[in-house]
Parts: sequence; structure tokens; C-alpha cells
Amino acid sequence: MGHGRTTLRTSAVGAVSAALIAGSVVGLAPAAQAATGIRFVDITGDGGTILKANVVTPADADASHSYPLIVLPTSWGLPQAEYLVQAQKLANSGYIVLTYNVRGFWQSGGQIEVAGPPDIADASKVIDWALANTPADPRHIGMAGVSYGAGISLLAAAHDKRIKAVAALSGWADLISSIYSGRTQHVEAAAFLDGAGVITGRESPETRQVFDDFYASNLAKEQEMIDWGKKRSVATYVDQLNENAPAVMMANAWGDTIFPANQYADFYEKLTVPKRLEFRPGDHGTAELTGLFGLPNDVWTDTERWLDHYLKGADNGIDHEQPVQLKSRTSGGYEAYPDWKSVGATRRKLALGGATTIHANVDSGADGGIVFLSSILDQVAQIPPIASIPLLPRRWAAVWQSEKYGTAQQVRGTAKLHTTLTPTRESGTLVAYLYDVGPLGFGKLVTNAPYTWYNRTPGQSFDVDLDLFSTAYDVPAGHRLALVVDTVDPLYTEHNPSGAQLTFSSPADDPSYVSVPLREQ
Repeated sequence: MGHGRTTLRTSAVGAVSAALIAGSVVGLAPAAQAATGIRFVDITGDGGTILKANVVTPADADASHSYPLIVLPTSWGLPQAEYLVQAQKLANSGYIVLTYNVRGFWQSGGQIEVAGPPDIADASKVIDWALANTPADPRHIGMAGVSYGAGISLLAAAHDKRIKAVAALSGWADLISSIYSGRTQHVEAAAFLDGAGVITGRESPETRQVFDDFYASNLAKEQEMIDWGKKRSVATYVDQLNENAPAVMMANAWGDTIFPANQYADFYEKLTVPKRLEFRPGDHGTAELTGLFGLPNDVWTDTERWLDHYLKGADNGIDHEQPVQLKSRTSGGYEAYPDWKSVGATRRKLALGGATTIHANVDSGADGGIVFLSSILDQVAQIPPIASIPLLPRRWAAVWQSEKYGTAQQVRGTAKLHTTLTPTRESGTLVAYLYDVGPLGFGKLVTNAPYTWYNRTPGQSFDVDLDLFSTAYDVPAGHRLALVVDTVDPLYTEHNPSGAQLTFSSPADDPSYVSVPLREQ
């Protein structure tokens, strides 16, 4: 949590934010060129805030016909031209498409509220404007978006009954479990969002204070921060969303370092509406990226099929397909399942026997990689973060390994760690990693997750139950699985006092293990 973390955070913000803006600017030229029928308009949002927007209509649109409406809020930090290529494609297939820059960013007025009540109200104001100023059909309204646009679309659908279909791509359902899972700050993810917001927009005082309290690990403000996040999470309003009954498609990447796959999968299980869940290799927004430039893209293809069926009544078969679709990070082709619990239908336990003590405050060499960069490398070259398992220093890392597997192990879903922990200090952080270990001892990261505790009695043991981030990964025959636990990872803020030690044990009446979900074969 010291000076080194601050320096890392500042560097990460600068590099990633610069790349974000550069990518946005490069994307403007082809998008604007393709969108020949575009109108740039000002829309009065909640409280009189002016939102900059684009309207794209079918070439033959006239007042004698109505057309289904699709509203696309922009992603965090991106300008209103973000969706122009996709907007033109949708307009060419018979939609009125309205994309708008969310409040607080670029030329739109107001301040960044992080999908707060003003953002939700803005979405309804945008729909009101479209119905009053375009030949949009009030009975067939959809919303879609990437990242911030996905989160706002889901929240708007829970609050506005007019929205009949949603496609939420690389978004969140639970903001707190996304960037504060295991009671641990995902500091690189937060730094990216914060940096992009500072550069491309205007943070509200409340938003600035939340970020500052987050970085400072201000426990006095923890519940306040959690309440702030719940207000901005569609999981809080799941009953309202189910009552409104829009058709909901959600898509994300296994390696999303901003909004991990778990929170989407957990929310999906609570939906009683027509629904679809898709997971692919990649990081935040990378699975959808090529589609924003007009290139073939499975996510956008399925998005259009989803909207066509539920807004235009197209008989394209998407409602008859298995609703959970995923691609493994290590093998090609899609797998289809009837629901999320069927993804990891079989579980195999790796016993974590014996008693092991490690020292805190030093990075053992096992880590989750670098925000964005590591998961993108995994996406394009199947090279996740790698560690030499035999060389990990056992003073700072606890290591357990399975026997060699005689057949390939298709890991699918959410691995779960259960162990007994005895710390020497009242607070601390651990990070658990699951590795695929080859014959030479090099481990490829399968998944990981952090866990933090406070106000525990030193020397007194307690149970730790931790869900690792959901994934799909094939462990080759002849390889092993290894669970590694250490206390420092650049992705996360750690809370280990100097000199702290952690002892992991496996009592006979409560053995420790990691439960690995496997595809039924």
C-alpha cells in the first residue's frame, strides 16, 4: 500500500489511459465515414444536463412508418463516435439508432456519477427524446452497450418498463464484487477507470471521494462505499428487472480485469426473463473491439440476432439455442449449455494437506499479471502469466500440486478454495492462484482471486472460503494442477502488517481443498 503502489498506479493510469484515447481517435475516421446518414443532436438529460448524441435512421425512413429503437450509451471515457459503425449496420437493417455520450464525459454536460441515479434518468430522457423526434416505435425499444454502456443499459431496463431487450457487453451486474471482491481493492482496475475519467471527463465530488477512500483503505467508509456501489448495481434491482421482463443478453471475457466473469454468472442465475450468457477469451472489451471497426465479430453478430428476435420478431432461432455459450481459452469452437450450473457439472477436489506457514509482504513471483495486457496476450497467443512452480520460494508461497493427469482436464466454471487459516496479525491479505503445470514445472495461470480479512484474533484459526474467478481452460494430459497462495500481487491492494505470517492447515474434521469444476465428458 506504500509509495511503490502509488507509483505503479500512476504509471498504469498514464499508459492505459493514453492507449484508450489513442484507440478512440483512430476509430473515429472509419466510423464517421461509414455513418453517412448521421445526425448530431443535443438531448436534455436529467436536471437539464445536455447530452451529445447521434441519431442514425434507415435510408428510407419517413414519418409514415415506425421503426424499433436501439439506444447505445457510450463506454467509460469514449466519445460518442464509438458505436457509429455498428449504428450504421443496425440502421441499415431497419432500426432507429441513438448513441449518446454519457454525462460527465467529453462534450456532454454534467459530472461523472458512475451509473448513478442521474445516469439512469438520462437513459429514459434519451428514449423520451427519440420517441418525440424520430419515427421510433414505443413498443419496440432496446438498449445495448459495451462496459459503462452495458451497466447503464441493465440499470435502465430495471427502471424503465419501455425497454424490451438489452445486450450488455463487458459490463457489470455487481460493482462491488467486481472491483472489491474478497474485500480486496482491485487497485489496477480502479486506477484505470479513475485515470480515464480524469483525462476524458469531469468526476463529481462524490466520485472523487469514493476513489480516494478506496485507495486509502478507509475502513470507516467501507459500508458507505458498499452502499454507493449497490445503488449502481443492477443486482440490487433484480426483482424489478424480472418484473419488467426485458430479454437480457450478457457477454463478457474470461480474463476481464475490470468486471470479472463471476459477477455476471451469479447475476445470470437470478434472472427469470429470456436470457443468454456468453463468455470468450480476452480482457475488458477486447472480445467486442473488432466489431466497433466494422470487422466480423461474434459478439456483435449475436447482439444483432438477439435484438432482431426480441424487437423485430425475427425467427432466427436464437431463442431455441442453448442459452449459455462459451469458448475455452485453450481450444477453438463454442460449447453450449442449458444453464450456468451445467458448465462445471463435475467437481474434482485437490487436497491441501499438511500445515504450511508463509511470511507476508513479499511477492513470491506468482501473480495475476498486468491489467489488460496479460489477458490480451492470453487471448491472441494463449500465453497467460507464467511462473516456475518449483522455484517459487516456499518462505513466501504455499504450494500444493495434484498428481499428473492421465487425460485432459477441461476446467469450466468457478473453482472454490476452502482452508483453515491462522494469522499472526489481526488483518491481512492472501491471493490464491490455480496453475496448469507442465513437465518442466512451468505453470500457466488458470485463475486467481484475492481475499482480505480484518479484526481477527492473532493466533486463532478461522475458515477461508474463496471463489476463484470463473474460467474455461483445458489442462493437457500429463500435466498437473497446482494451487499457490501468497500475499502480494500488483493487481490488488494488500493489507498485511510488517512481519505477518500465515499458517494453512487441514484439520481431520474439516480438510482443506480446492474444488475444481470440470466439464462432463
